[in-house]
Amino acid sequence: MLKSTLLRATEAGAKVLQHYFNGSFEVSHKENVNDLVTQADKESEAAIIEVIRSEFPDHYILSEEVGELPQNSVYKWIIDPIDGTVNFANGIPLCCVSIGLERDGEMILGAVFNPIMHEFFFAEKGFGATLNEKKISVSTAAQVQTSCVVTGFPYAYLDIPNGPLQVFERFLRKGVPLRRLGSAAIDLCWVAAGRFDAFYEHTLKAWDSSAGWLIVEEAGGKVTDFKGNPYSPYQPEIVATNGIIHNEMLQWIKG
Repeated sequence: MLKSTLLRATEAGAKVLQHYFNGSFEVSHKENVNDLVTQADKESEAAIIEVIRSEFPDHYILSEEVGELPQNSVYKWIIDPIDGTVNFANGIPLCCVSIGLERDGEMILGAVFNPIMHEFFFAEKGFGATLNEKKISVSTAAQVQTSCVVTGFPYAYLDIPNGPLQVFERFLRKGVPLRRLGSAAIDLCWVAAGRFDAFYEHTLKAWDSSAGWLIVEEAGGKVTDFKGNPYSPYQPEIVATNGIIHNEMLQWIKG
């Protein structure tokens, strides 16, 4: 029942993305002028929550736009109705619905669906990860220097030691192929599928990474914070790799 509800909720949100993509819709701004929220974000979120509430009205929900809808439950649904909103608003097909499900603080299910590119990633704890129902696995890259790495940047620059620009420059100066897609959920799924060898970012929210993190690990990868500690989506830093280059990636990030 949990899995079927997750799949239906993800598909319900994705139908909204398909409806509005490359169409007209209202766009507003959050605290930063480039941190957008669209009519599609809100309608996708409402469609997702409606599906979940219809089956599990007593479950906790954490979603990007409405925030926390607390309940006294061991289950928590973590929702990003559109990850990659700036891409979506500009007609760039790197955007998706991302939903993770926790039980007693452990991520047990994750789904990321990019309906524009027809890619549905899914993972269940202990059962591996799939793309369009076919098993996926991380890459076999053995060193960072020859890896393909993806990252993201915050809308408000973090003026901190070893911040996003300093780490980016470190990879750039060594000629490491570095990409920036604009959707952390897709970044993580593409690590899981072996398209990227590693992903890192300085500041994410739980809804950005909850599903993708599980998908990477179930595809055989490794996910931690910048210090190498076990990953939690409730702290900002993330490093996700094929596992082979993980320790070396941490050293590159630390400088």
